[in-house]
Amino acid sequence: MQRVPTGIPGLDELIEGGFPEGSSVLVGGGPGAGKTIFAMQYIYEGARSHNEPGLYVTLETGLKDITWNMQSFQWDIKTLQDKNMMKIYRLNFGNTQSQDEVKEQIEKELSIITKMVDSIDAKRLVIDSVTAFGVWIPEAGFLRHMLFEFVNRLKETGCTTILTSEIAGEDRNKFSAFGVEEFIVDGVVALYFTPPNRSIFVRKMRGTNHSKSIHAFDIEEGGVIVRPKDEILWGALRQ
Repeated sequence: MQRVPTGIPGLDELIEGGFPEGSSVLVGGGPGAGKTIFAMQYIYEGARSHNEPGLYVTLETGLKDITWNMQSFQWDIKTLQDKNMMKIYRLNFGNTQSQDEVKEQIEKELSIITKMVDSIDAKRLVIDSVTAFGVWIPEAGFLRHMLFEFVNRLKETGCTTILTSEIAGEDRNKFSAFGVEEFIVDGVVALYFTPPNRSIFVRKMRGTNHSKSIHAFDIEEGGVIVRPKDEILWGALRQ
């Protein structure tokens, strides 16, 4: 199985060298856990260190905010953007009302994403975050159906994809916002933040003999760094 280096120092040691190529990986966590930084770093380091173009799709944050966040880590994203090694796109569902309108808009956005992937021959893709789907799709059954369809269509791009999900509450066994995302992806990575401590847990990873322990990680000047030798007890976790 081909592996895609994550660009997160220390993480690849826990997952046999990286994400399975072409897989979709859910990164879940509470507010401030580090999901967006993790996803940004995956795209940036893919382009900078591994010559793999990437597309970062945001559903909630403005493009300027994404750019400022990346630049705060001294990441030279402008050079990579100028070289078509990375692009940032804000997905927009607009004022969709009916289920038919939602389906039509999702189809339109998927077409745009596919064209952008093709335009730079992207190998990496981020959707940040799928939690925002709940804003446009309030009905639970239809929401789960559309998430399933959306993720499956993303797999057709051939990219190795990260999807982020906001987790509310303190249930350490909850890995997504709607309880369905973890069943339609190939991997699940949970991020926990109990100030001032951060930890990471690989819940599943298709075709991978991954670590079954919880490990410490930090967010430093250059981004996320996982401490693969530092293990944390389950009982110490609080989101």
